[in-house]
Amino acid sequence: MDDDNGFERLSSGVDGVDPLIQGGYPYPSVVLVAGPAGTGKTTFAQQFLFSGAEKGEIGLYITTLSEPPQWVMHYMSHFKYLNKSHIGSRVIFADIGPLLRDANPEDIIAFIDEKVAETMAQRVVIDPITVIKAFMGKEYRPFLFDLVNHLKNWRAVTILTGEVEPGKFYPQEVAHAVDGVVLLTYEENEGARRKYFEVLKMRGTNHRTGKQNLTITSDKGIVVLSGSF
Repeated sequence: MDDDNGFERLSSGVDGVDPLIQGGYPYPSVVLVAGPAGTGKTTFAQQFLFSGAEKGEIGLYITTLSEPPQWVMHYMSHFKYLNKSHIGSRVIFADIGPLLRDANPEDIIAFIDEKVAETMAQRVVIDPITVIKAFMGKEYRPFLFDLVNHLKNWRAVTILTGEVEPGKFYPQEVAHAVDGVVLLTYEENEGARRKYFEVLKMRGTNHRTGKQNLTITSDKGIVVLSGSF
């Protein structure tokens, strides 16, 4: 779909998010979904892929050094959005973990390029991107900019998930390279911990600012509720 300014957009696949970002993510673009462990980053990214699969779009899920794909699917299988018939056809899995041990940025980008070319994916997820930093050192930031440019040249919307270090709001190196930054957080409020969704940055988009309540259920997965808190 196109917005009023002629920007082509791709739906987030998460209830309550599209109205906050002018109908969806700019297409193509690269978006960072950042937050501490347990805030729903992988669920958020997988809803993005499987919602596209329901529309006939191809999604590519690239894991780095997190859990193997079969375990990710095992823990996510109770969500109703996860249609297992799409796995391997419209949602394809790839693992770049073995490449990280050599930490050659050109080889990693070439591998991702190859997988996107093979699948012609409109939706790409790299989960998580932040673990690559430990392997690349000073080459990490140039790698991120090269990766982002390659992904946008492939005409895809890519979600990069990123773990947040203690005392920081988001991984800064990634945030500088991408087109959008979304935060998932959990905070104590009136004696209970609540989860929130917040758009910090979305290029070419009139986006709503402020924290929005977020819930996760097996029936609907992640749902973002309107209204700032």
